[in-house]
Amino acid sequence: MRILLVEDDVRLAETLAEALTDQRYMVDVVTDGEAGWNQAKMLDYDLLLLDVMLPELDGISLCHRLRSHSYSMPVLMLTARDTVSDKITGLDAGADDYVVKPVDLQELFARIRALLRRGNVSSPPILEWGNLHLNPSTYEVSYGKNMLHLTPKEYGILELLLRNGRRVLSRSVIIEHIWSLESPPEEHAVKVHLRSLRQKLKAAGAFEDFIETVHGIGYRLKQLE
Repeated sequence: MRILLVEDDVRLAETLAEALTDQRYMVDVVTDGEAGWNQAKMLDYDLLLLDVMLPELDGISLCHRLRSHSYSMPVLMLTARDTVSDKITGLDAGADDYVVKPVDLQELFARIRALLRRGNVSSPPILEWGNLHLNPSTYEVSYGKNMLHLTPKEYGILELLLRNGRRVLSRSVIIEHIWSLESPPEEHAVKVHLRSLRQKLKAAGAFEDFIETVHGIGYRLKQLE
């Protein structure tokens, strides 16, 4: 899941981005409303975490602009003002929910999970490929009866592959979906994470080349027999 965080308080933005990354979300951060608008046009986000008080374009105006252009991703507002009128203004602009600063991280995580569930009611709760099972709600991955203990990047790559099945994904596409825009790695990093992921799958009982390489193009899940 990819989140766009629009927050001009750099220290708070860094804290929230780190906490969300620990929860295995991919997070991109921008610090003003116009940058948020440009970023939302560039990539498909699963959720927008939006501060109300922003330079260039305030959060309410950005939310209204997104909705007027038919962007439907959930919007969670961050506001330092716990007043009914401010909340009504945000909701009327198209926001789905709000969290009052100072942010309680556990409350924030719960509200994000609720919005993502609401926005993906048609998605299967468990992703499967043969004996492999991945639960996006709990981040648990198992092969048969064996649990896999994956790093956040390994989990992200595996989830992306499962959501695309036999579609071939290039390294650049994997980087675009799994890493934040602020710190994209060299493409060789994808090979390193895939090697470790394959080793863990094999140790859990998966067949050889569960993730297969399509030479010169990218990677995909091996056809099930």
